[in-house]
Amino acid sequence: MPEEPAGTESSPGRRAGDRGRYGKLSREKVLVCALEVVDRDGLSGLSMRRLGAELGVEAMALYRYASGKDALLDGLVEAFFLELEKDLRDLGKEDGPGDGPAPAPVPGEAPPGRWRDDLHRIALSAHGVALRHPNVVPLLATRLLSTPMARRPAAVLRGDERILALLASAGMSDRRTVAVHRAFTAWLLGHLLVDLRAMDDDPEEPDPAFRIGLHRISAQELPRLRATALAMADRGGPAELAAGLDALLDRFG
Repeated sequence: MPEEPAGTESSPGRRAGDRGRYGKLSREKVLVCALEVVDRDGLSGLSMRRLGAELGVEAMALYRYASGKDALLDGLVEAFFLELEKDLRDLGKEDGPGDGPAPAPVPGEAPPGRWRDDLHRIALSAHGVALRHPNVVPLLATRLLSTPMARRPAAVLRGDERILALLASAGMSDRRTVAVHRAFTAWLLGHLLVDLRAMDDDPEEPDPAFRIGLHRISAQELPRLRATALAMADRGGPAELAAGLDALLDRFG
């Protein structure tokens, strides 16, 4: 049965109580719980009804905080970037929400090479968040593909602003800043999608070949894929991310 969005102020969706087993709901509580559900059960396990049951409220109560499942998915992307902000803030390099805005970098005044160090720090922090929430990583592509820039969550936009500001502080022109931003973002997203893609056919199987379902791949039709599948199942990790990023950034100096 399809889930119905909340209607007018007098509709059942508006009257549904939002005090559950964790107290009165808030957007933060809803997103945290949604993230826990997706971490545990995958994206297919998330629904307004399931989330309401987890929080101890009627599903209709959730429409005050998310207009439907698409809004929940956008909220998961927001939660990802908020966690990235927190990790960066915990490194002592940046201020984050609640600490006041970070000082705007002054164009041309960053130490030589600092921008590359900062991009590495952002990339490695993003990789760490992705490892904690691998089921959210596909949304970084699919939801941003379908959401116009101005309608994206503020935390996502702050991520772009952070990168653009540090490149401008290195004295780059607008054209060069956009080129580096585009290259960095594409590499980071591509690496996360490849490094964290699903590979295990039977996660409980101790034998690596059976775990990835090697017997399901035809040696006649796909000889190179079958020969390298076990190696491909190993994650490149932070070291491969950093090496690839350095190779990419070398072209920008």
